[in-house]
Amino acid sequence: MTKNTTPRLEEITSKNLDAALGIRVRPDQEFAVAPVVKSLAEAYVHAGSAWPRLIMDGDRAVGFLMAFLDIDWHEDGGSAVRSGLWRLNIAAGEQGKGYGRFAVESVAARIRARGGKECYVTWHPGENGPEDFYLGLGFRRNGEVVEGETVGVLDLS
Repeated sequence: MTKNTTPRLEEITSKNLDAALGIRVRPDQEFAVAPVVKSLAEAYVHAGSAWPRLIMDGDRAVGFLMAFLDIDWHEDGGSAVRSGLWRLNIAAGEQGKGYGRFAVESVAARIRARGGKECYVTWHPGENGPEDFYLGLGFRRNGEVVEGETVGVLDLS
């Protein structure tokens, strides 16, 4: 993170849309996360449950996150309603500076403020994937695999 600044989240608007669309992960990580443009399209379609935000440090866009809030996980009428981190894209040149941790903590705080006790995430397994990052933040595998992705959960209580 930049000295003397604190990262913050910004709602995606017409004024920062180009900055959001410019966020690119490293090429070797592209298999693990959809580009921001796809996330914003999904946020539009799932407006009631998607929470997209640009991660800023000073006047620099350093990343993008999108949370999902209170979704019907199994799409069966509500047997499992969950919230968590849907997407996390930290710009290639900004990784390793604490922005990813900030993003996860921000989503966890948002879920906690809504009364949630758990934060979910899924990740593609494999080299250069985010598994070690999420496990290092306290997520634990819950034994589920969804569309080839490992499901992790972080206890917020």
